[in-house]
Amino acid sequence: MEHIKKYIEEHKDRFLEELFTLIRIPSISSISDHKPDMLRAAEQWKKFILEAGADKAEVMPSDGNPVVYAEKMIDPAKPTVLVYGHYDVMPVDPIDMWKSEPFKPEVRDEKIYARGADDDKGQSFMHAKAFELMVKTNTLPCNVKFMIEGEEEIGSPNLGKFCEIHKEMLKADIILVSDTSMIAQDVPSITSGLRGLAYMEVEVTGPNRDLHSGLYGGAVANPINVLARMIAHLQDENFKITVPGFYDDVLEVSKEEREMMAKAPFNLDKYKKSIDIADVEGEKGFTTSERTGIRPSLDVNGIWGGYTGEGAKTVIPSKAYAKISMRLVPNQDHKKIAQLFQKYFESLAPKSVKVKVTELHGGFPYVSPTDMKAYQAADKAYTATFGKRPVPVRSGGSIPIISTFEKILGLKSILMGFGLESDAIHSPNENYPLFNFYKGIETIPYFYQYFTEMM
Repeated sequence: MEHIKKYIEEHKDRFLEELFTLIRIPSISSISDHKPDMLRAAEQWKKFILEAGADKAEVMPSDGNPVVYAEKMIDPAKPTVLVYGHYDVMPVDPIDMWKSEPFKPEVRDEKIYARGADDDKGQSFMHAKAFELMVKTNTLPCNVKFMIEGEEEIGSPNLGKFCEIHKEMLKADIILVSDTSMIAQDVPSITSGLRGLAYMEVEVTGPNRDLHSGLYGGAVANPINVLARMIAHLQDENFKITVPGFYDDVLEVSKEEREMMAKAPFNLDKYKKSIDIADVEGEKGFTTSERTGIRPSLDVNGIWGGYTGEGAKTVIPSKAYAKISMRLVPNQDHKKIAQLFQKYFESLAPKSVKVKVTELHGGFPYVSPTDMKAYQAADKAYTATFGKRPVPVRSGGSIPIISTFEKILGLKSILMGFGLESDAIHSPNENYPLFNFYKGIETIPYFYQYFTEMM
């Protein structure tokens, strides 16, 4: 389909500048001061989708940030693809580690550097431009709907209710998502599974105020010290999670499937070098790829308390805090895991402190069967543009709303990601290669063609 490459070549500079317009909006969903930016980003999405050729597009209210819905229905008898993406982004801290301003996108070394360049403004915007390409060249083979939300980075707490209310409006045959990655630019892959998530915050309280560490040190429990000891008890010497009952529902992957996974290209030395570590660490008995794909994990995402300013202030703090996430695998229920974690964490606390555990958000794991038509269509699409078949991979990441879609809308999702591990999503200097951005726009129309033919 030569018209695809031709259209991209003729309009690629405009595509990039339009993406930059989206990126320049600091739509950080976890920071309340950015509430006006959420609406700005939603309105900008509405404008771009209408210009791309949607019959209608609107910014719809939810109990949280607005949802952008758009559609183009060419024939009720034809299949319908529902495109999902999100316009919210992660915070930019630590800001001093960025080489350029997070919301002033720039291209260096053939990569777009900015917060949201990959996750998920760059990846979701590929769908808007692929849609435009099909509409403007009269090659759109089926119906298309868009649902772009603004709360994915905080666990999509209000999208489930939105889907319940608008079930009829969201009817489709498949949900198409680009919010994952592929192995390498020359090794395409399709994400066939996502881990679930249980995200907790813990608070440890000791004395009723900060105390002088000279007058009280050695006699009163220091909440930071206590918290550190409690966290240390969450894993054993083999890096297995010690929460009682944590592994009860874990789906054990067969030897045959593990052997298939092992065929995916992976260079351990390159992996270590890319993140500047001397060695890897994880659950005994599993490879690095298995630890992030088929096994659950527990990580402290943040820890704080006491004095952290310049110079010295000798205090025993009154409180200490930590944010702890657990990535889950098929059959694990994030609500059950949250309860098990709370019970165990509270049991670790000595009488000298009080503990409060709060569940912030969570989501179920998801599996995308490789034998469904949408997967086969995606397989053919990648093969057409990359010249080789994609490898199915289980992602270590989580998109909590994907499993919710299946429960509420009864729809499977196909995860056609074009990001790379080196894109530094959620980190300083997030980036997205121009090659991947344009390759995504080129590949997506093939999916529409093959999926429509198969249906």
